[in-house]
Amino acid sequence: MRNYIIRRIIQLLPVLFGISVLIFAVMKMIPGDVISGILGIEATEELRHQLEVKYGLDRPYIIQYLDWIGGVLVGDFGESIRSGAPILPEIGQRMRVTAELAVLSAVISWIIAIPLGILAAVKRNTWVDRFVRVFALLGVSVPGFATCICVILALSLMFNYYSPLGFVFFVDDPMMNLEMIILPALINGFGISGSVMRMTRSSMLEVLRQDFIKTVRAKGANEKVAIFKHAFRNAMIPVVTLIGMQIGSLLGGGVIMEQIFSLPGLGQLAVTAINQRDYPVVQGCTLVIAFIFVIVNLITDLLYAFIDPRISYN
Repeated sequence: MRNYIIRRIIQLLPVLFGISVLIFAVMKMIPGDVISGILGIEATEELRHQLEVKYGLDRPYIIQYLDWIGGVLVGDFGESIRSGAPILPEIGQRMRVTAELAVLSAVISWIIAIPLGILAAVKRNTWVDRFVRVFALLGVSVPGFATCICVILALSLMFNYYSPLGFVFFVDDPMMNLEMIILPALINGFGISGSVMRMTRSSMLEVLRQDFIKTVRAKGANEKVAIFKHAFRNAMIPVVTLIGMQIGSLLGGGVIMEQIFSLPGLGQLAVTAINQRDYPVVQGCTLVIAFIFVIVNLITDLLYAFIDPRISYN
């Protein structure tokens, strides 16, 4: 296992390097520049040159990239061109909000999706199965922003309830934190539960048809034992793969939820930086998101061996 982890980490290094090159190249190809945004109508060649020298934008692209990636390797993501504040502490602060939203959304999704997916597979072609499939289809089909609008309107018109805006960390005020985060987490969790529900159902149906389940039943095992001890564990591999991809996406920034509910997360920071042409912040956010994806994929691969003993990385 240790040798496998070392090999995978070594394989991830060129991936992260390629992502960093792509991020930097895309930022340079975007029309417009932050200097024009800062100076506005007061832009003159002399002022532009002074700011370009100040922020190192007058140097060749390869030198700019090497300076940037060299700082990243030692934990220095640079400074925001707009505010002059260090980028990494800001990303770390915003990441706490995004991580809380992502984890709570994922847990809600699993609580909804996995039991219903198992139930739909066991009660195949009954009204329960049809209800679960329709519910899952709604979760997959309805966009997150549409669900947000419907829920906000329903709560405000029917119950005169308005979700508080802003954000308070859990350590500062647990109850206020949960009140601010629970509604976007529920909507987010419902949105991603549809695909997990469908994957759980299809995977369980495939396993329940296999001969070893028939053998377990023929030996007189309880139906719950056959389903949860034998079938469920063997059906979890594709479900875990999908869950890993979803966690990476959620941690990458729930931009829609953060914008609608005014949550100061990583996605909101990236969108604001894009609008302000603050390219160092955009580069930092995108690189962190990419790093999260590759780490989550690695963890997902390692979980396979714990779920299915037949899988070995030795």
